[in-house]
Amino acid sequence: MILCLDVGNSQMYCGVFKDKDLISSFRRTSTTRSSSDELGVFLRGALRENDINYRDINQIALCSVVPDLIYSLRACCQKYLGVDPLILRPGIKTGLKILYKDPKEVGADRIADAMGAIKLYPDRNLIVVDFGTATTVCAITKDREFLGGNIIPGVRLAMDALESKTAQLPTVEIATMTTAVGRTTVESIQSGLYWSNVGTVRELATRITSEVFSGEEPLVIGTGGFASLFSEEGLFDAIVPDLILTGLLEALRLNR
Repeated sequence: MILCLDVGNSQMYCGVFKDKDLISSFRRTSTTRSSSDELGVFLRGALRENDINYRDINQIALCSVVPDLIYSLRACCQKYLGVDPLILRPGIKTGLKILYKDPKEVGADRIADAMGAIKLYPDRNLIVVDFGTATTVCAITKDREFLGGNIIPGVRLAMDALESKTAQLPTVEIATMTTAVGRTTVESIQSGLYWSNVGTVRELATRITSEVFSGEEPLVIGTGGFASLFSEEGLFDAIVPDLILTGLLEALRLNR
């Protein structure tokens, strides 16, 4: 079995594959102060609760946007699972031609998303929108060129900023909205968060299509925790919650 770990700023997302099928997934809050022992106990416990024997894990791939956790995670995998993990970082095979001015600047999560997208949808121009702590928008050509994209505050990050940087605005539930005019403070915040994201994604997809795809319509893929929130707005051709795990599985195939 294969364990894939996506370490974000807010959560660690874990998936277990048997052959090519994702058979289980689970999450943990990310913290830079986690020791290898704490992470190991969590992984063994989570695997056990999902009826998976940790001894059956024979390959591990991970990507992290939290550099301070990489050492602990690698030590954890070695000590508690007996596997030296593949870490998605500069120098490994990705199947992408990265056209960033400095390819080393591209976050491992964005690379994994792109790898997953081209695995699932080969020979297509792609726009991948990942709703994480930050929302990222990435453009990938049908020739597997990673062109770059956008990084904007995520949905929850924007809500937290409103709550923490204002005197009277409360924390609200992030929800799908049907109207653009809120009639209470809570509704006004919810509507602003929802429709600003809809408008931002739609505008960026339109501009990217015109700028780099010469008007040829790309496939737009939504992923990440909040992608399904916007499923009724016609923003995406497909929503793939486990896209980043698929990318990590592909990284193992290319490198091992």
